[in-house]
Amino acid sequence: MTTLSISDNGRVLVPVALREQLGFKPGTRIYAEVRDGSLVLTSASHRTAQRRAYFAQTMKRLKVPKDVSLAGELIAERRAEAARE
Repeated sequence: MTTLSISDNGRVLVPVALREQLGFKPGTRIYAEVRDGSLVLTSASHRTAQRRAYFAQTMKRLKVPKDVSLAGELIAERRAEAARE
């Protein structure tokens, strides 16, 4: 475990070893959140992967075929509604 300090202006320096371990490079967008009393930093790419996995599991649980586009179905429904109006 690494101990970090907060500077007078509120900045925290993430050491090189941790940045390398997490794949954080200059310019990497990261998200910060408090989870169970801890500060958690997540890269945007990891967060995207987490979301994709979540939605893939949800689609599987709902038994939606892989070749079905829910967005496409929604657009088709909206167009049909607009045509009826």
